[in-house]
Amino acid sequence: MVRFLVVAGLSILTALSVLLAVLVGAGWWVAVGVFGVLLLVAFRDVAQRKHSILRNYPVIGHMRFMLEYIRPELQQYFIERNYDGRPFDRDTRSLIYERAKGTNQEQAFGTERDVNEVGYEYLVHSTAPLEPPQESPRVHIGGPECRQPYDMSLLNVSAMSFGALSANALLALNKGAAMGGFAHDTGEGGLSEYHLRHGGDLVWEIGSGYFGARTKEGHFDPQLFADNAAHPSVKCVSLKLSQGAKPGIGGVLPAGKVTAEIAGTRNVPQGVKCVSPASHQVFSTPRELITFVAGMRELAQGKPVGFKLCVGSRSDLLAICKAMLAEGITPDFIIVDGSEGGTGAAPMEYEDHMGTPLTEGLMMVHNALVGTGLRSKIRVGASGKVATGTDIVKRIIQGADYTNAARAMMMATGCIQSQRCHTNKCPVGVATQDPRRAKALDVELKSHRVQRFQEATVSEALRMIASMGAKGPGELTPEMLRRRIGHLDTKSYAELYDWMEPGELLSEVPETWAKDWETASPDAFGARYGTNGRTKT
Repeated sequence: MVRFLVVAGLSILTALSVLLAVLVGAGWWVAVGVFGVLLLVAFRDVAQRKHSILRNYPVIGHMRFMLEYIRPELQQYFIERNYDGRPFDRDTRSLIYERAKGTNQEQAFGTERDVNEVGYEYLVHSTAPLEPPQESPRVHIGGPECRQPYDMSLLNVSAMSFGALSANALLALNKGAAMGGFAHDTGEGGLSEYHLRHGGDLVWEIGSGYFGARTKEGHFDPQLFADNAAHPSVKCVSLKLSQGAKPGIGGVLPAGKVTAEIAGTRNVPQGVKCVSPASHQVFSTPRELITFVAGMRELAQGKPVGFKLCVGSRSDLLAICKAMLAEGITPDFIIVDGSEGGTGAAPMEYEDHMGTPLTEGLMMVHNALVGTGLRSKIRVGASGKVATGTDIVKRIIQGADYTNAARAMMMATGCIQSQRCHTNKCPVGVATQDPRRAKALDVELKSHRVQRFQEATVSEALRMIASMGAKGPGELTPEMLRRRIGHLDTKSYAELYDWMEPGELLSEVPETWAKDWETASPDAFGARYGTNGRTKT
């Protein structure tokens, strides 16, 4: 609509100026020249495919690039914040854009970070650094019961649904994943043709709404699930328990985004706000959860199946581990989503105050699995504001095997963080179902940017690992990550946190874990302590 108004308005002003120049005086030819040039710029902006914002906002969209050119701080003020209100710093934002575009990533005059600030973290380099490997290592996903294992990249596209993102954004992400050989998580909005068209490897996410495997009444449909899971592009299946940005409530798609196509994909009414239930219908206890995961794996013909969660209470996590031990069933992977994870629609107080941050949640899951002797059977993914090679390295040190990124991948497709995802008025066509806005996103161009960003980020992570004297991710240790805890002292993660020994929870439970271990039951979630120290449910 805006581009039509701009072109139409400039056309009218140009024609009117010509008329006035003929009838009134020669001075109006200056206006003809000005409006004529702007009209040519508008036509050029609409026709070009490099910048989505110029296609949707011809002429006026140049203001953003002018600000970016003449004063980076102004650009930072206007657009640096992420769509969920948590900012990437300017260096990180610039790094994502530059890697996606394949431009220079070096910076003059050194760091802008305050290395003396309490909380500052850094990686420990080696005096004898190594050369990074020629090929990126892969993470083998598939436990004892898995018959079709998958080798995962160190960095993948995190969960973003069709509905939250436009068709063109998904096409760009999936084609980029296909070109780069990394995985694309579908989000909980079901499998659409835009996930499947380019043949990129998919992690199909199933949430409490069971979209893509749902009856009209909203129940889980085993046969429909099996049919969709059999698609060759589906490499893994992820059961979503909770999301970092809004743990404890279901996914939300505003009514304005529920088009006829979205409604058909999800099997929900068109034009009605689509809200997933807070909890699942198919299980209510840890034991039932683990049994359901095993059932999904069989329905998926032995493909890897796992679950995603934002960690809540440690006793609930240990209850799941006890259920695994009792049933002899393990998921093939667990994705830990941090509370700093983003979303296009969530209550502000949930974003700011609910859920465990990724660092604590990731280490808790890792230690729980190590302590119960299950870690070797289960791979751990990490998601929640992952954007750089440093993030990948840190998360591996903290217990992850691989990472997923959402916001950074969106930015690679052209997102400028305008924070209008929930309004259906994304100015660059990434987070909208408005076909006119989405059309501005050029799939071919943006898919290459997604591929370049992922490749460059993983390459930098591997170079950093080699600089730390490690041959690969498996040689990283907690001693290699340090945090400033005071103005005169720093400590490594090995000193700051307790790390479980294999099977330690099954032999001699550490005192700091004892109450949670005692409380945890494979047959109940939500155990809590009363004021007198006794448990109650």
